[in-house]
Amino acid sequence: MTQQICNIASNIIVRPLADLFSDIIRRCKQGDRKAQESVYNLLAGKMFSVCLRYCANYEEAQDVLHDGFVTVFTKMGQFQNEGSFEGWVRRIFVNHAMEQYRNNAKLTVVSGLDNNDRYFAAPEEDEEEWGAYQLTEAELLAMIDELPPQYKVIFNLYVIDGLSHREISEKLEISEGTSRSNLLRARSILQKMVNEKVSSMTGKKQCK
Repeated sequence: MTQQICNIASNIIVRPLADLFSDIIRRCKQGDRKAQESVYNLLAGKMFSVCLRYCANYEEAQDVLHDGFVTVFTKMGQFQNEGSFEGWVRRIFVNHAMEQYRNNAKLTVVSGLDNNDRYFAAPEEDEEEWGAYQLTEAELLAMIDELPPQYKVIFNLYVIDGLSHREISEKLEISEGTSRSNLLRARSILQKMVNEKVSSMTGKKQCK
């Protein structure tokens, strides 16, 4: 499962589109409304997916999408054509989503992790232990979405968006220990969900 999630993350992480965006970016910096509309049309779908991964509901994600694009066009002059434009835009949306999350919730330190938590949270070395049934990307993402909010946000930031615990602690104004403990519990819950799904599809006895 760990490898499957890594593969999904590599597909979700933004790919640079420098050639496509170079002229559009130049015109956006000049305040060209049609260029701004082009940026929106090209990126709105991907950025809304980012918003949905961090927001509590569809309406909240729409608000973050709107605010994110306002910031993108307001700060367009700050993009120096270094690195991926999509990556730059994505960071703006993640920051907006994190600000929204901080306003709505607080993360707590997870205590009392039992042996089952630690077992399920450990990366698997043998993919075959999860049975022959292969979970699809949609199934795995749906399971991630079912995680409790405080675990879901940490898992997304660390596994999908590739932030370190130090970066997560700064964005969410929590300790690195809180980030690590919430990630550990998120992995535990997620792997139990995967185990149950695999068992239901293959009839294989669940790990105890």
